Amino acid sequence: MSQDNLIKMECSVCHRINYFSHKNKKTIKNRLELEKYCKWCKKHTTHKETK
Repeated sequence: MSQDNLIKMECSVCHRINYFSHKNKKTIKNRLELEKYCKWCKKHTTHKETK
């Protein structure tokens, strides 16, 4: 993954960074929110993009 498109996904419940992904910042301006599995919460929670 290229470093300029790399984003971190943080759990909205426990605030741990669980996932890394990438996106096209020219086409998607707002922050991503996805339902992902958190291994610390042991359930599916909303993960938001962080800086």
